[in-house]
Amino acid sequence: MSASLVRATVRAVSKRKLQPTRAALTLTPAAVNKIKQLLKDKPEHVGVKVGVRTRGCNGLSYTLEYTKTKGDSDEEVIQDGVRVFIEKKAQLTLLGTEINYAEDKLSSEFLFRNSSIKGTCGRGESFTI
Repeated sequence: MSASLVRATVRAVSKRKLQPTRAALTLTPAAVNKIKQLLKDKPEHVGVKVGVRTRGCNGLSYTLEYTKTKGDSDEEVIQDGVRVFIEKKAQLTLLGTEINYAEDKLSSEFLFRNSSIKGTCGRGESFTI
């Protein structure tokens, strides 16, 4: 089984019982490769941090930035050697989200797909680091 197919984390429920849970978010292979490529040029950074800010017609916009440390209340997702930290404010809005990276002749961007979102304005949130 490939590491990219595993989409669960384990959390302690009691002294001896472990219960699998879904990862807060997942990355496509294209997103993993692009984040690895971006971090290769920034050895002082350990990963990327995803957050939200108030903006746009639905009220929230995703942010993505390099990070040197894990914050005290950040959720950490490790997939295929890539570390993604989720700010506390963004944790509930990002549950079940898939991050993809797309590139064409005119643009390149990270795309956030969340199946639990009922509707968006435009074509969704996307941006480039």
